[in-house]
Amino acid sequence: MPRKAAVPTVSNGSYLQGQANGRLSSMDSGQPALEGKVVLKKKVTLLRGISIIIGTIIGAGIFISPKGILKNTGSVGMSLTVWTACGILSLFGALCYAELGTCIKKSGGHYTYILEAFGPLPAFVRVWVELLIIRPAATAVISLAFGRYILEPFFMQCEIPELAVKLITAVGITLVMVLNSTSVSWSARIQMFLTFCKLVAILIIIVPGVIQLIKGETQHFKNAFAGNDASVMGLPLAFYSGMYAYSGWFYLNFVTEEVENPEKNIPLAICISMIIVTVGYVLTNVAYFTTISAGDLLLSKAVAVTFAERLMGNFSLAVPVFVALSCFGSMNGGIFAVSRMFFVASREGHLPEILSMIHVRKHTPLPAVIVLHPLTMIMLFNGDLYSLLNFLSFARWLFIGLVVAGLIYLRYKRPDMPRPFKVPIFIPALFSFTCLFMVALSLYSDPVNTGIGFAITLTGIPAYYLFIVWDKKPKWFRRFLGK
Repeated sequence: MPRKAAVPTVSNGSYLQGQANGRLSSMDSGQPALEGKVVLKKKVTLLRGISIIIGTIIGAGIFISPKGILKNTGSVGMSLTVWTACGILSLFGALCYAELGTCIKKSGGHYTYILEAFGPLPAFVRVWVELLIIRPAATAVISLAFGRYILEPFFMQCEIPELAVKLITAVGITLVMVLNSTSVSWSARIQMFLTFCKLVAILIIIVPGVIQLIKGETQHFKNAFAGNDASVMGLPLAFYSGMYAYSGWFYLNFVTEEVENPEKNIPLAICISMIIVTVGYVLTNVAYFTTISAGDLLLSKAVAVTFAERLMGNFSLAVPVFVALSCFGSMNGGIFAVSRMFFVASREGHLPEILSMIHVRKHTPLPAVIVLHPLTMIMLFNGDLYSLLNFLSFARWLFIGLVVAGLIYLRYKRPDMPRPFKVPIFIPALFSFTCLFMVALSLYSDPVNTGIGFAITLTGIPAYYLFIVWDKKPKWFRRFLGK
């Protein structure tokens, strides 16, 4: 389908269409800028890139429920092995995205790479599912954890009212949306501060754990691999949980056009972040086992709180606050990055044109940010969030596997493409195989939920032909789409 030429136009004096329905060169392409053109500025430095990745990966999971991996592995030693292996495997995936980010200098992450490798239909299906279900549901889930833990110190002796949790969650979501609509710089600065808080929270757990080891508290590591044998289904499910805990390493690729010196900073930010997160996750779990037995860990509702209560006394009240800040950082990083996917998809003609508008003074993709607000609120107050995430968790790994397979395909399809950073071919081969294996496993182990998720994903195909390919739309329909 032919695309219209990209012509920036002013709309009501408040927004400028950044790069409309067509493939424009990235901002560092060397082409002369059009007079009056407003673009997203390069404000993501190396340090801000690291904070986006770390701040989005580390959410509530490491503090609340690392027991999913322990449950499916059956022993302390095997669970620590899986945490380490998932970190290395996630690093492999991140290195593949580092290569893609340095040779395709466009924002949009998964969407852009699938579009470049396999064309518009699978790219549209990816952004369709992300906009309608995955991102609103994922944002609502992490936001609920924020709401629950920020209220925890005020309800120590009783159950937190569900309505109070949802109301404070709604305030948190709105605050994140306003922040990302107002200033890229302030959003990045707050992300750096929250990332610092997350690392402090992890150190609060690791340091007492190391002291416990020095004191000789190693009883829970004796016969570390003894216990219930991991089942054939349990071990892959443990890997699935571990990969979910590490997910977020791809978010810097959503904002490639805003990264200073992307050829250098994207690979550096990814490698530094993944090493810090992997070491932090493994040491945090080691610290837990210096104080909590495997059986107690499985019974705990919030492992970090249990750990703090046993070792720190009244200081344990600070842990829920750190968990809440950690969740807020994940919310902020996720919205900051994913809004760029919608911005780029609109620029390519796959979403309504208004989503490719940039605020003239603030230089933020304001419509692409706020489009998530009503959808997330609907999910928060009406949706069965965890079922939705179960339905569509396989879709994430299907498309990530497709992206990394696309890297291999581009090596042969476009061998002359400049590749400032290049990974050995076995890394994308191993990682894409792992992703597709997890997708196949989910189809086998949970065919009902995965089948529903597969059906929801397939609705993107008729939507593509209805909204994108069909060129005899009524005038009112075209106006609705911003055409």
